[in-house]
Amino acid sequence: MAFGQWIRARREEANIMLIDFARDINISPAYWSRIERGLEKAPKDQLIISACRRLGLGTDRAFIEAQRLPPDMQDDISVAVSVYRQFKALNR
Repeated sequence: MAFGQWIRARREEANIMLIDFARDINISPAYWSRIERGLEKAPKDQLIISACRRLGLGTDRAFIEAQRLPPDMQDDISVAVSVYRQFKALNR
């Protein structure tokens, strides 16, 4: 599932109208609608974080859906890759 579809499903599960949600995270409803419909790429990291906070969600899954690393891991990419490789090797 793409980020837009995923975040839209979470917003709808929370029964939050798009216009209210967009206002709460300080973004244009039209822009957010385009994100949810997959017409825009996943937004900048801070907007993903704001959306997750508004929905009461952790951010890891959101960044996975956006197909990028969470901001706290971006500076440690070499460590993340190394740990991943070690984990995969142990589970073969």
